[in-house]
Amino acid sequence: MEFDALLLSRLQFAFTIAFHILFPAFTIGLAAFLAVLEGLWLWTKRDAFKVLYLFWVKIFALSFGMGVVSGVVLSYQFGTNWSEFIRLTGGVIGPLLAYEVLTAFFLEASFLGVMLFGWKKVGPRLHFAATCLVAVGTTISAFWILSANSWMQTPQGFEIMADGRFQATDFIQVIFNPSFPSRLTHMLLAAFLTTGLAVGAASAYRVLKERGEPPVRGWTESRIALVMAIGLIVIVAPLQLVAGHWSGVVAHEHQPAKTAALEGYWQSRADQPLHLFGIPDRDAQKNHFEVSVPGVGNWIQNVPKDEVIQGLDAWPRDDQPPPFIPFIGFRIMVGLGLLMIALGAVGALLIWRRRLFDSPWFLRWCVAMGPSGFIAVLAGWMVTEVGRQPWLVYGVLRTRDAVSPVTTAEVAASLTAYVIVYAVVFTAGALFILRLMAEGPVAALTEPAPRQDRAPGSALAKAPQDTTPGKGE
Repeated sequence: MEFDALLLSRLQFAFTIAFHILFPAFTIGLAAFLAVLEGLWLWTKRDAFKVLYLFWVKIFALSFGMGVVSGVVLSYQFGTNWSEFIRLTGGVIGPLLAYEVLTAFFLEASFLGVMLFGWKKVGPRLHFAATCLVAVGTTISAFWILSANSWMQTPQGFEIMADGRFQATDFIQVIFNPSFPSRLTHMLLAAFLTTGLAVGAASAYRVLKERGEPPVRGWTESRIALVMAIGLIVIVAPLQLVAGHWSGVVAHEHQPAKTAALEGYWQSRADQPLHLFGIPDRDAQKNHFEVSVPGVGNWIQNVPKDEVIQGLDAWPRDDQPPPFIPFIGFRIMVGLGLLMIALGAVGALLIWRRRLFDSPWFLRWCVAMGPSGFIAVLAGWMVTEVGRQPWLVYGVLRTRDAVSPVTTAEVAASLTAYVIVYAVVFTAGALFILRLMAEGPVAALTEPAPRQDRAPGSALAKAPQDTTPGKGE
């Protein structure tokens, strides 16, 4: 492996996008959670829902801000490190990214201020509408970003001009490319799961801390949030398994080399096995320490048992994706997904038996599973992006042909700077968020408990009476 400008540019983009994707994966689901909390409070007038909203909106604001900052860095890298990619594909990718700004970012920016600072300045319906619109904005943002990335995975609706530039011929085909529906569904469900696991972990931590003690402020709210989180996980985790299988079927049809890499298939054959574990070796073209289940691979891929599934031997060595990261990342993602399904099922059973809060082992399990959503998202994106190599636009534009004409020293210097700055800024931000989570909903109780008969915006203070002599007489 030669650390040239190409490899360092890939590492730099991988490093920055790994930080960035964590925040949208959290805020997409958290915005929807906040909308549900405020809707429940308006409907039931229970103060616990308002307290939970005020608590989690602080974490949302911090996460949203860090997501915006890290996203801006990515857009700059398109020009600094991947200028050839933008020059060649800008006619297709550019409009999709512009639509994301015009439809999603403007919507979020317009109503985020009302959502964060308008609690006592606007009426309850308007504030609830602002929260809902921010949640819609985060989903629209995911729509356009996933559309652009999916087009890079399964490109269609374009033609290549004489000078090598890509020109869109049908934007409907560009947007709704073959892998887009399954990948958008998979990503949105991943965002909801990530939020549910984080909320569940923070709430379970507070319930554990407060076990055996007299009820304190924030005690009820943590229990409500934990039940809501488990309810979300028990529904979404099995759906994610179905969506993931859907994505795998699409990849098998349109990106067979990626499928071969993540499944560890080296030889093209019918009746492929299911490799549970192994260490892929690209040089040896085989898996070491392989643990397999014979005759299951074709069934997993939804193809007849006698149909030949291509292995990596169907492509020249230079066209094979590096198999180690997709192979291991896929198993991390699936393994965590199965644990999430088990967590939701056991949690639902404990709720039904009214033993949820009296099961410290399960509460500790919830806390331990808190980071699993973020880890699964990172693993999934590694499978997607590394499995696409050596192509930046699959089958059309190689990654090595899209890099900027920069030197190795320049990229090494910028990568070092990114690592240092990110280590300071994002570590500080993440630690502050974790400290807030550990404090629990009591962090939102900086004011006297709100009255149950009041809604957001209705608690405006009365204007002071004018006592100037001669006035009002």
